[in-house]
Amino acid sequence: MSKVIVYTLTSCPVSQKAVADLRARGFEVEERAVDRKTQWWEEALQYSVTVPIIIWGEDEVEIGWEGEHG
Repeated sequence: MSKVIVYTLTSCPVSQKAVADLRARGFEVEERAVDRKTQWWEEALQYSVTVPIIIWGEDEVEIGWEGEHG
């Protein structure tokens, strides 16, 4: 399976569910907790102010997980 980048917030249960579900489905997940690194926060703001933000490949962005947002 392909690698996805997921911008998360450590206190967000929806973010944690998204990461866990993606890993369970066999995806390689690079988790970027925006509250742990300023650079990741700045990157995430290019897409949305809410998490999770899932980057599929180079051109597809999903905001939220299964209809939920953090």
